[in-house]
Amino acid sequence: MNNLTLALDSAWKVLLIGILIGAGLPAIFAFGIRSMAYGTGGDAEVHATGSAGPRPHPIGRIGAAACFGVVLLGVALGITFIVATGFGKELSFEHVYPTLVAKD
Repeated sequence: MNNLTLALDSAWKVLLIGILIGAGLPAIFAFGIRSMAYGTGGDAEVHATGSAGPRPHPIGRIGAAACFGVVLLGVALGITFIVATGFGKELSFEHVYPTLVAKD
């Protein structure tokens, strides 16, 4: 019974990370694209009446930059994890920021 408990404990952690990285980063990227569209004025199509369309919103650009920053950070951490493993190191989150430490 102890083996089943250990397996289920590990399985939910793998599932959570898979959802966060597998669906979370693309969702944040999509939200960043949507925020960028809002930041540039909303509609991308040409208005038939010749009007200028909606005004740009600075908060949309700020939101887009924040979303793209989170996605880039996730990609950079993933690449760092892969490269560190190849050099015999591991990525540690023991402190607030990630560091590379020697494997035990």
